[in-house]
Amino acid sequence: MRKAGGSVVNVAIVDDEALVRAALRSILESSGDIRVVADCDGHQALDTIAAVRPDLVLLDAVMPAPHDGLSVLRALRSLPEPPAVAMLTAFDTSAHLRAAMALGAGGFLLKDTAVGTLIDAVRILASGGTVFTPTVGRAVVDGFLGAPGTEPGGADEGPDAAVGALTGRERDVLALLAAGEPNAGIAAELRISVGTVKDHVRAVLRKLGAPNRVAAAVIAHQAGLARPPGRR
Repeated sequence: MRKAGGSVVNVAIVDDEALVRAALRSILESSGDIRVVADCDGHQALDTIAAVRPDLVLLDAVMPAPHDGLSVLRALRSLPEPPAVAMLTAFDTSAHLRAAMALGAGGFLLKDTAVGTLIDAVRILASGGTVFTPTVGRAVVDGFLGAPGTEPGGADEGPDAAVGALTGRERDVLALLAAGEPNAGIAAELRISVGTVKDHVRAVLRKLGAPNRVAAAVIAHQAGLARPPGRR
């Protein structure tokens, strides 16, 4: 997937290890349609991102305080026009990832994600979709469902019961959302307007008790609802 019109995706990388930043830059720029406009550590992140205004930030989840991943994410979300942010992690840390999800991170990727998967994920995230690797998704949904007061549909209900409360069209929207599709992609797939998609997404989040699209997506994966686009 590419951004609308096939334009170049501008990405910034924030990681405290220079070698990791260099490796990610090399991988992403090999795609031909992804441009790394900046890379820096957590200390430089806010000023750098505000200056270059990328479409997407790949942000290391675990960096030294006080410029750790969650602190940087919180600062980025306070910008007037915050970019999409995907958290990078070397291992599953459900507490960090659950907190990042609550702060509005749009994706969760392991640092050993395959090259092709990483490139596709960047395109999806820059288009407004959501992405998380399967093991990270399990960590997030387990933490999300286990957190007090955040169980979808009520304290005694799991993801299957919550998804069961959706209408057929809402389930279609949720399945495509979980596959990483942005609103425009969902609208094209279901042949409805983007405004109608937004209405359905709001209803889905409310019924699932999910704070954002990523939370809804991981609940859908846990319930086995996610499916690739183009399969009705």
